[in-house]
Amino acid sequence: MKKFLSLLIAALLILGLAACGEKKEAEPSEPASEPEAKVFNIGVCQLVQHPALDAATQGFEEAVKAGLGDDAVVNIQNASGDSAVCSTIINGFVSGGCDLIMANATPALQAAAAATDSIPILGTSITEYGTALEIENFSGTVGGNISGTSDLAPLDEQAAMVKEWFPDAKTVGLVFCTAEANSRYQVNVVKAELEALGFTATEFGFTDSNDLAAVVQNACSSCDVLYIPTDNTCANNAESIANIAIPAKTPIIAGEENLCAGCGIATLSISYYDIGFKTGEMAVQILKGEADISQMPVAYAPQFVKKFNKDMCEALGIEPLEGYEAI
Repeated sequence: MKKFLSLLIAALLILGLAACGEKKEAEPSEPASEPEAKVFNIGVCQLVQHPALDAATQGFEEAVKAGLGDDAVVNIQNASGDSAVCSTIINGFVSGGCDLIMANATPALQAAAAATDSIPILGTSITEYGTALEIENFSGTVGGNISGTSDLAPLDEQAAMVKEWFPDAKTVGLVFCTAEANSRYQVNVVKAELEALGFTATEFGFTDSNDLAAVVQNACSSCDVLYIPTDNTCANNAESIANIAIPAKTPIIAGEENLCAGCGIATLSISYYDIGFKTGEMAVQILKGEADISQMPVAYAPQFVKKFNKDMCEALGIEPLEGYEAI
């Protein structure tokens, strides 16, 4: 009996080993799931609502959507002309973990630069980055986490337009908001150009929209012609400026088209939509890893166009010059 049990146990052991050695057929596995596409969160801080900045934001958003489609969520916030609100908006983007910030106008860029040195920042509607960011001997590339596009038109050519339209004028008033660093830069350059052309150029600065009307009234009563640079506060109050300049019979050469459309006679203008679109293309390159923002030079408008405001010319009895197209 013992011998029989020993043989039975040995046989079972052999069968068990044989079963372990058999190749077990693999069970079908579930197909691997595709990794979810990265969705980029982009924050846009626009200083104030007016046609030039609106066009830049529109161009930016359309370029981002063209390049990233549904892989991008663009959150557009407007600071209603308040620099402090720019900081609040930007800080919200930073704490929310935005992948990129677009700053539309100088105070928005300055707020973004103060808020983060790691999140990519692209500016647009910035006249001069060296002035805006207090960079000495600016070479065209900011470096670090900042780049973008500029709305700077040739200031010497804008000064020459004063001479072209009003060769008999003697005095030119330069009206600008002293709180806007890029307006100060433009005024410094244009003033020197005007003086080289033989004009007496006088600055008329105001701190905010509350004292704009009084300053413009003073400038109109003191000067033959006014020059207003690319200035966000002036652009946002162009109709008010026109309501003072028309009764005073004082013509205005403007720094950009939308300002000119509100109160100016003529301008050498750029397309804000175009620079916004270019900024959006830069954003797509950065987010796709195709470009290093620290190596991206500031981009400029591809072309400049001489334009005139037909309504203002008629209101002031001024004949438009040849070579200018109507706004």
